Amino acid sequence: MNDQNPSGPSSDEHEHGALGDAEYAEFMELAAEEGFDIEDVEGAIEAAGHGPLPVLAVVGRPNVGKSTLVNRIIGRREAVVEDKPGVTRDRVTYEAEWAGRRFKVVDTGGWEQDVLGIDASVAAQAEYAIEAADAVVFVVDATVGATDTDEAVVRLLRKAGKPVVLCANKVDGPSAEADAAMLWSLGLGEPHPVSALHGRGTGDMLDAVLEALPEAPAQTFGTAVGGPRRIALIGRPNVGKSSLLNKVANEERVVVNELAGTTRDPVDELIELGGITWKFVDTAGIRKRVHLQQGADYYASLRTAAAVEKAEVAVILIDASESISVQDQRIVTMAVEAGRAVVLAYNKWDTLDEERRYYLEREIETELAQVAWAPRVNVSARTGRHMEKLVPAIETAIEGWETRVPTGRLNAFLGELVAAHPHPVRGGKQPRILFGTQAGTKPPRFVLFASGFIEHGYRRFVERRLREEFGFEGTPIHISVRVREKRGQKNQKNQKKK
Repeated sequence: MNDQNPSGPSSDEHEHGALGDAEYAEFMELAAEEGFDIEDVEGAIEAAGHGPLPVLAVVGRPNVGKSTLVNRIIGRREAVVEDKPGVTRDRVTYEAEWAGRRFKVVDTGGWEQDVLGIDASVAAQAEYAIEAADAVVFVVDATVGATDTDEAVVRLLRKAGKPVVLCANKVDGPSAEADAAMLWSLGLGEPHPVSALHGRGTGDMLDAVLEALPEAPAQTFGTAVGGPRRIALIGRPNVGKSSLLNKVANEERVVVNELAGTTRDPVDELIELGGITWKFVDTAGIRKRVHLQQGADYYASLRTAAAVEKAEVAVILIDASESISVQDQRIVTMAVEAGRAVVLAYNKWDTLDEERRYYLEREIETELAQVAWAPRVNVSARTGRHMEKLVPAIETAIEGWETRVPTGRLNAFLGELVAAHPHPVRGGKQPRILFGTQAGTKPPRFVLFASGFIEHGYRRFVERRLREEFGFEGTPIHISVRVREKRGQKNQKNQKKK
């Protein structure tokens, strides 16, 4: 089932997603026969097969124009902008492109200043954003100059050692460039004078960003490059993450206390299980939405999110003795959206009576239906029950995460599927999936090419059948659909390009 080359990605993978040269040439010939624009097809494969894009974090104190700059970078008004500090509350990620290179932009902002204090708020935000990013744009209001809060962020940047591009914002004309020059004093190199509102200087700044960003993010996992497989233990506070880590390690490695939230920082532990060395990360519990948290809990959630980003597999612990909560569902969503392999571990199983087990099964069917594909283990961190089942579940999830279906086999499957279960007729037309390819793995990413718009319900049906046919146990699947343009639309697009 797993057609992945165990020695690691081939040189072709960077250029054609996961397709080799011969497979790519055959696929492009098929696309041309079906009347697809070759540039569109190449773009679709590149978009789906790129793997992780380099991440650019935009950090700075509130109301310096971070969201306005993000809108300028991505070329559209998406980030909420308002002339008061603290409008951006949640971390938001967008895809951007400059000079033919694609990357992710993370828009960050201040939270409840009256709760955390402005310095603590910005420091916590910057701490996470810097840790998760490959490069950082540090935005400073040139009209105000460097403040004590700016200096605090500079200290974090120096400690992290990530490449930094200094953006002196609100420089609306040549007369204000002297203000920007004053920011040399921060010691971060040349300040780039920019007006995010009017677009002045953003091109030169983005050229500097491309120099700072790597072509692709450094691989932080995998047996070939990153050492032992990384497993993140995540879940609500007091669900038993630290107890589980101590049990699998056979020693007291992590402080365990009945008080929820004892763990504040992720703890990396190399642990041998089943003859294999794994790197387990015990993370602090996630309580509620990040911007509603206070003090140490706020920091804990940011670090937990960072641990998930670095992991290959998220082992999500759920307290089986309590009802599945909104927090449990949110944590599951976090792992799925991060594209990680997932294992669900129901802890405290030894405390359940028959009635609770019955109701738990009903809750799982309704509340966690979106991850019915994830391997499940019923464990007890206290007694060690079924710990031996954890490693096979993790290995199953990794196998599904790395599985790739050859294009020929996939198209034979799609042909049979469409013939047996055609898309419903809508508006007198019946769109068809014409062909497709798997452009990437970790997680599996598919591009389907169709004659018309494919409804979400039918896409979910295709995903379900892909799982039935090829496995993909324990991994999310990403499916994107490209629709064949009519000749008139194609000509209009070409005219716009000219």
